[in-house]
Amino acid sequence: MNSILNENKALANEIAKIAEVAGYLWQNGWAERNGGNITVNVTHLADDKLRSLPAISDPLPIGTTLPELKGCFFYCKGTGKRMRDLAREPMQNGSIIRILDDCASYVIIADSPVMPTSELPSHLTVHNHLIAKGSPYKATVHTHPIELVAMSHNREMLGKDVLTNLLWSLIPETKAFCPLGLGIIPYTLPGSVELAKATLSQLDDYDVVLWEKHGVFAQGLDVMDAFDQIDVLSKSAKIYQSARAMGFEPEGMTQGQMAEMSRAFNLPK
Repeated sequence: MNSILNENKALANEIAKIAEVAGYLWQNGWAERNGGNITVNVTHLADDKLRSLPAISDPLPIGTTLPELKGCFFYCKGTGKRMRDLAREPMQNGSIIRILDDCASYVIIADSPVMPTSELPSHLTVHNHLIAKGSPYKATVHTHPIELVAMSHNREMLGKDVLTNLLWSLIPETKAFCPLGLGIIPYTLPGSVELAKATLSQLDDYDVVLWEKHGVFAQGLDVMDAFDQIDVLSKSAKIYQSARAMGFEPEGMTQGQMAEMSRAFNLPK
């Protein structure tokens, strides 16, 4: 392990958690080649040593101005890097960046000059929004869950909350652990400003959004929290597809049963 993590155990634990989740994404088949991204706000873990580290890159433009991020620190998966490699060597397949005072650029500070993902502007835009509204969420995860992406190819499932109610109905834990459900974003060019704006528009109502024919984007208290929500939604999608493969349409819980759950567990909606 590198020296900066040796001297900051809280940060080391957070990076280890990121590596663990990266391994889960790969093992589930959700992170082919260099697919998917993880960006985590680690500002609350930045000690004096981290804050004093010199830049190891030139200033790099974000592509937009994000005033809430001034002086913030983020761990970012590297561009072109694979989740399976990040799981083994997180600091060789990602980097820690510091947002500069202009709020429109950043520098890499640790451990080596691994360029962050090309989707960094989208992720940072979400983090700027989270800070602006006082959210405790620190992590964003983008990945490609097979069953959820497959379901996004069915036009009938893409209406507002159609998939949410279907997935909630298949196993009680889905509503309990992903109580805001699943937002839907019609197909938009990956990595585009339009996709970032569409994602942002959904994240006040949902913690996880499905990008049609592409993947999901989740936010959470930490990287494990974001992963868990994707995981439970994916489990419901697998149950649905298993039932269909056995030749029947699953009955699912009724609206009344789901409402009873919401009251019993003090869930939203």
